[in-house]
Amino acid sequence: MSDALTSFVEHYGLIAVFVLSVLESACIPIPSELVIPPAGFMAYQGSLSFWAVVVAATLANVVGSWIAYAIGRRGGRPLIQHYGRYVWLNEKHLDRAEDWFARYGEVTVFVARLLPAFRTFISLPAGIGEMPLGRFLLYSLLGSLPWNLALAVAGYELGAHWNMLEQYLKPVSYAAAGALALVLIWFWLGTRRVVRGRDES
Repeated sequence: MSDALTSFVEHYGLIAVFVLSVLESACIPIPSELVIPPAGFMAYQGSLSFWAVVVAATLANVVGSWIAYAIGRRGGRPLIQHYGRYVWLNEKHLDRAEDWFARYGEVTVFVARLLPAFRTFISLPAGIGEMPLGRFLLYSLLGSLPWNLALAVAGYELGAHWNMLEQYLKPVSYAAAGALALVLIWFWLGTRRVVRGRDES
């Protein structure tokens, strides 16, 4: 996968950066750690503009985030109403998600954009939780910019050794994915307890 993504970026430049970054933010697990550093290296070589790479990736993240957000916002409640029982979800989970994003949405989106795994999937629950779109897009932008800038700088500064990033970031990605799974389990179990307690009372 790493070689294929690198080759795609090398052949199509900013178009590849934009397309892959849109897909990543639309809940398609394409690691930006394998997309932005090669583009940063190309900027080091002079074949791409460094700031064009950062801007293209950041704007693409916002576009992809909006797509996933829209899917969650429009399809979240109807999907849970019709199919949620098959995965032990119900409208109480939606109520809890809405309450969470009403209180902590900005911080949640901003921080998630700085973390592997979390950054890919945060948009869908933000849409389901009906976080205000303007605030969601703003904090997606603010969180995506430093992440893309850091990866582009790393690719630029490491030059031909940019692929060392994959070696060091892979454990971080695995840890973040595990943490994401634990958060989802905690969310599900917590809501189940609330619902069970209400039913017993």
